[in-house]
Amino acid sequence: MNLDRLDARLLTIMQSNNRHSSEELGAMVGLSATAVQRRLKRLREKGVIEADVSIVKPKAVGRPIAMLVLVSLERERADIVDRFKQSIRQTPEVMNGYYVTGDSDFVLIVTAQSMEDYEGFTRKFFYENPDIKGFKTMVVMDRVKTGFSVPINVDDFS
Repeated sequence: MNLDRLDARLLTIMQSNNRHSSEELGAMVGLSATAVQRRLKRLREKGVIEADVSIVKPKAVGRPIAMLVLVSLERERADIVDRFKQSIRQTPEVMNGYYVTGDSDFVLIVTAQSMEDYEGFTRKFFYENPDIKGFKTMVVMDRVKTGFSVPINVDDFS
């Protein structure tokens, strides 16, 4: 999909606050509210905008503990990788999952109510899965920066 500078400006604004009205967005980028609506609809339909979400503070909903978990599979066969990807998608405690290169096969960001809760999760999710060779957990001490914003250089677009 070809993006232009107006699309890039809209995307930059939407990444930091997607609650602006079409009128407000139009004023910020120099378009009418109708033109903004058309562009946003196209960006969503083409998958450039994947989702419109609210970012919830985990501690506020009783999930104050987060871990980065490095996971190694027994074997790297397509069926095993696909099965594990599916289990990641179906598990609400896994906030993010990445299939990676290097010493581990996957990196997960997992949230828990307590360390006891996380231990129960590991027993169910890792120990009961025969496809998992091992995992290493790193407990997050401080959320320094979180988010999904992608840097967009408006000057890269015509």
